[in-house]
Amino acid sequence: MTGTDTPAVPQGEGEREPHPSDSLRTFGAVVQALREHAGLSRNDLAAVVKYSKHTVESVELGRRMPDRAFVERAESALGNTGALRKAARHLSRGEAGLAAWFRRWARLEREAVSLCTYECRLVPGLLQSEAYARAVFDNSIPLLTDEQTEAQLTARMERQGMLRERATVPFSFIVEESVFRRRLGGPQVHASMLGHVLELTALRNVTLQVVPLELEIHGCLDGPVRILETSQGQRLGYSEGQQNGRLISDPKEVSLLCRRYDTLRSQALNPQESRDLLERLRGEL
Repeated sequence: MTGTDTPAVPQGEGEREPHPSDSLRTFGAVVQALREHAGLSRNDLAAVVKYSKHTVESVELGRRMPDRAFVERAESALGNTGALRKAARHLSRGEAGLAAWFRRWARLEREAVSLCTYECRLVPGLLQSEAYARAVFDNSIPLLTDEQTEAQLTARMERQGMLRERATVPFSFIVEESVFRRRLGGPQVHASMLGHVLELTALRNVTLQVVPLELEIHGCLDGPVRILETSQGQRLGYSEGQQNGRLISDPKEVSLLCRRYDTLRSQALNPQESRDLLERLRGEL
């Protein structure tokens, strides 16, 4: 996942991907382009890589996750340029309910040894109550179908399970007070959200700090940011905007994000003050 790892692809012919990711489609397009440049048909390539023509076609159309053997044999058959090996490092499976640009970060989250999140727009997904998350999806433009809403809601709640399942991993959140004051979904949804956040932040591995409205200084004005540390000690960042997200691995960029986050952490309310504020907001409803 870091660009230096060997391709993280499973062995065997693999299964058809129910929700093909952009990386699978891109990898498939590279295979097809190299095959056509070499003057080979799908049958020809299938014979060389020792897979069926159907498998070659499925890989080229982004319907299958290629295994390591396929990548290596196709690389040898198509010129040994290194393009397929390098592209395979960035392959990700499609995951129902997760935006294409977020899938890689979601997988990294599940392996991280620490996770920091600053949010100024909405309650972070890992802290959202089910009713609040549904209100978020109900406000999507264009409108989601019932099936899309349920898929996204399921994915979000399953992802949130990390907070309890990974009890020794520290999760740090910094959130603007304005986020907790916005009554998205109405009073009942708002109240359930505040209660849910209070419940989750009572866990010993979860820390929440609120940035008060009256704060006159601010270390993270460039917008939301996430930072995680891998088991190998590498820090990675993630920045998300309108219909896109960017994984940040450049050490200088990540270092800057860490400095901004640490600065804002020193400016925000401490965890107990933050919980007291949420209790007051819930009491005002």
